[in-house]
Amino acid sequence: MDPSASDPTGAVVWHRDQLRIRDQPAVAAATEHADVVLPLFVFDPGFYGDDGLACDARVRFLHECLVDLSDRYDTASGGRARLTYAHGDPTAVLAAAVDAGWTVFAAQGPTGRYGLERDAAAADLGVRFVSGDGLRRGVERPRDGWSDHVEAWFEADQHRPSFEGTALTDLNTGVSVEGIEAEYDTDPSKSPVPEGGTTAARETLRSFVERMAEYPGSISSPLDAREGCSGLSPYLTFGCLSTRQVYQYVHEHAPSGRGRDMFVSRLFWNRHYHQKLEDWPGWLDTAVNPELEGFNRDTYDPALVAAWKAGRTGYPMIDAAMRCLEATGWLNFRMRAMAASGYFHLLQQPWRIGADWYHHHLIDSDAAINYTQWQSQAGLIGKPSLRLYNPRKQVRDQDPDGEWIRRWVPELTGLPPEHLPRPELTPPAVQADCGVVIGDGPDADYPRPVVEYEAAKERFWRRYEGPKAAAAARLADEEVARRASFSRGLAGAKAIASKYGEREPTGTQTGLDDF
Repeated sequence: MDPSASDPTGAVVWHRDQLRIRDQPAVAAATEHADVVLPLFVFDPGFYGDDGLACDARVRFLHECLVDLSDRYDTASGGRARLTYAHGDPTAVLAAAVDAGWTVFAAQGPTGRYGLERDAAAADLGVRFVSGDGLRRGVERPRDGWSDHVEAWFEADQHRPSFEGTALTDLNTGVSVEGIEAEYDTDPSKSPVPEGGTTAARETLRSFVERMAEYPGSISSPLDAREGCSGLSPYLTFGCLSTRQVYQYVHEHAPSGRGRDMFVSRLFWNRHYHQKLEDWPGWLDTAVNPELEGFNRDTYDPALVAAWKAGRTGYPMIDAAMRCLEATGWLNFRMRAMAASGYFHLLQQPWRIGADWYHHHLIDSDAAINYTQWQSQAGLIGKPSLRLYNPRKQVRDQDPDGEWIRRWVPELTGLPPEHLPRPELTPPAVQADCGVVIGDGPDADYPRPVVEYEAAKERFWRRYEGPKAAAAARLADEEVARRASFSRGLAGAKAIASKYGEREPTGTQTGLDDF
């Protein structure tokens, strides 16, 4: 790459996940800095193949986002430039750009594992990571005044690229979306999957605002949530829109009321969990609280993990959720939390296996939300209370007629609704009459529970009681408190340690039957 013979300043915008032009800090910084700007996306082989980091449907969604982004650059340049593609190790590609005299900009964002190493290597090359996502960086206590800081960011002017006086350019590398899909045989099997890109994101936002009043009553039921939720999460994950763009559009166009208030609180929630990963990248791999590191490791059972993944646990609500996840790449939040609780609290399996399974299959999976939520749901932070879901009660509360269960667990189609919370107790005569056999034999249509509910619940509580007080006490350690990244900061962590550390908390447990 060579900016040109007349030596204008040249900049590359390295797009990773902030796949938009407007309110994109790296685009704004590059157009302010340089005379010529080349937008770039690098297809990383680590995301493809049988051991790739994402399912084919999420890869396809990404590709659609890239095509849309390329179209937007084409429009912004008056038809003179599109998104440039490269394929290979991003560090090597960026090094070539830097060696050729280009300044590389990228939007800064929280990441972990491979992304953390990749971005560190890029920074060593001189890539400029531009902060501008509302998160607090470079301060001793990022949680002090955090809510006010984020609210001010939501209200502030968006990042604006200065295309006047800046020329957009591209490079013919021979790499294309179509070529990548052919090379890696990307053929998604999930359905329905939303269309990727900012164009689709804006239409989804517009449509949601029109029905926002219905939002509060639609988010818990898996039947209603698919249409009742905003549908914006995959677009926020890939950065087709920023949370600030959504916030400002909602405040401008949505009527005031409970629906708007509830949804806006989710935008703060989104920033809250991104701040957690920004504060401590270890969320993806290591228990926040050292006292709980390795919890469930000694009860690891590959057969139980396989039953959970396949939706064959004998708990219809969990099984429907897991089959829906694999078939569609989507679950509403309550079902995600319930199935995670069933995995960690009832089956008592190591959390990272479950979290990785979600991250692979969810179209909207955001590492900053997925892994922090898994650790929070599992109880690995050290707070004294846990929210444990009773999958039988969830049938009665969220799918009393069994419509959703029968959609995803069709072998239970003939079973009367009153038996769906506990199919294993269906009398033999009823099983024979409805043609549904519950059992463990080869002729059974649906299995008995892989663990007995009451025994598993009590076994978990006995095991968790052991380290619970010590875990609460560890929150007084500043390093652990910083990991936890509570909204109340270090003071909140120390308050928990003071109240519950090294002694039995009273009245704080939440039993499985309460949910």
